[in-house]
Amino acid sequence: MFENYKVPSELIPSDPRFGVGPSLIPTEFSVRLAETKAKLLGTSHRKPAVKNLVKEIQEGLAQFYNLPEGYEVVMGNGGATFLFDMIGLGLVRNKSVHYTCGEFSNKWFKSHNGIPWIEAQEFASEYGQGCEPQGSEVHADADMICFTLNETSTGVQTTTIPIVNDDTLVAVDATSGAGQIPLDISKIDCYFFSPQKVFASEGGLFVAIMSPKALKRAQEINGTDRYIPGIMNWQTAIDNSVKNQTYNTPSISTLFFLNEQVKLMNSQGGQRNAVDLARKKADMIYGWAQEESFLEAYVVDEKYRSTSVATINVDDKYEAAALIKVLEAQGVVNGIDSYRKLGKNQFRISLFHNVKFEDLQKLTKIISNAINQA
Repeated sequence: MFENYKVPSELIPSDPRFGVGPSLIPTEFSVRLAETKAKLLGTSHRKPAVKNLVKEIQEGLAQFYNLPEGYEVVMGNGGATFLFDMIGLGLVRNKSVHYTCGEFSNKWFKSHNGIPWIEAQEFASEYGQGCEPQGSEVHADADMICFTLNETSTGVQTTTIPIVNDDTLVAVDATSGAGQIPLDISKIDCYFFSPQKVFASEGGLFVAIMSPKALKRAQEINGTDRYIPGIMNWQTAIDNSVKNQTYNTPSISTLFFLNEQVKLMNSQGGQRNAVDLARKKADMIYGWAQEESFLEAYVVDEKYRSTSVATINVDDKYEAAALIKVLEAQGVVNGIDSYRKLGKNQFRISLFHNVKFEDLQKLTKIISNAINQA
């Protein structure tokens, strides 16, 4: 159907990376890393060069999020999926409640549900539908309420923060929304993410912004006889982060790219600018889907439509995967496939900070032209 479609030269984007998996890392970041020569790569993470890099990231994120006093930026090896287990093992006393609306929020629930000495309870929404997490008034027996800021698999965002008592933690997996979907972190106890999305780095690192309540809980559980693997010990991670270190040897390039992105976003007006730009992109993408008869937003309720990951359904007469294959062969698009387990005929498009508005406009015209000519 699309075999003969050729993208007009004037529509070729400046960068083809529209995927929501690995982030669009600006090529100049790699150039700057190379320019550090022998000063950074190959240096022990206990030495000043790397410790100063970690400190700069922590201070940059504190500035970006305007963190309240007493909050700590804790960093370590392993991504968000690693933290699902680490949180269950080291921050939940007895019971966690999980609001799920897709593959990754459900994975978090399954992680806690597999730990024999805690109870995990799931409140699931249909894929593509949003959720409204409830707090201690409803879940009086839970000591942690969990939800996902942006469900990467479906493009559903959740921004309702449950009200909890002084003895209950609110934990948020912010991986693909952190940086451009606003949330009041002063009401969150463990706000965590992997940096390979909006923050334009690579995988293998976690960032957990922890409140005084969460820090106290970690210390409390660490003082019990509960078995916690050394690599997943929160107190160890916290103690190292206070010293601007990670417990285990980190990927220096991942730290470097993250720092470059945090500096870039702070220099461009911080979180407010990032949020505004994300909204502008989202309005354009969802407006395009509404205008074209063969497209529609997968998330019906506008309240829950992500400003970070847009999922757009395609009329079944046109195979999205076939069009993506043709566009990828021409090198103009990379990574806009639907989430594999979702099984939908759709595009999943990154609205991450480094994806240019003008390139997104070109992408919409490319897709519309191809389908209209089919």
